[in-house]
Amino acid sequence: MKISNYGGRSVSSSGARWLGVALIIIGLSFPAFAALGGDESSIEVDRAQMKATLTTTRTDTYTMEEIAHPNGTTIREYVSPAGRVFAITWHGPFIPDMHQLLGTYFQQYSDGVKAHHAAGPGRRPLNIQQPGLIVQSTGHMRSFSGKAYDPGLLPQGVSASDIR
Repeated sequence: MKISNYGGRSVSSSGARWLGVALIIIGLSFPAFAALGGDESSIEVDRAQMKATLTTTRTDTYTMEEIAHPNGTTIREYVSPAGRVFAITWHGPFIPDMHQLLGTYFQQYSDGVKAHHAAGPGRRPLNIQQPGLIVQSTGHMRSFSGKAYDPGLLPQGVSASDIR
């Protein structure tokens, strides 16, 4: 049975059904994380997705949401009074998924990592200093830590040393 015509191509009802199922599966496979620069509203989704515990600490200048993953990795998401994630830190036995943590900043991070590796071989801490993105990461097997932040998003009264 023909149900619609897209650009001269017919789509059958069974084909449309399979397309719908495929789109649902694809949509469910991408977890929603409160990435750097993102909205704080998805932090609870992060916690549930990771089956982790969430602890909230409020200060006069920001809120810190700490997500403790069962694998031992702890992620802290720093949220401005305006509700935007301005910094993220991590420590634990595993490096978290940087694509999820950095969101729209991931390409800039990826370019910085490539430049870091091109600068010379060997193991050394990662230190990306770019306009709009600072990433510092270090570690070895079973012990990693780091932080990422956008200096332009730091709330008034908050400095880079406050991000721990």
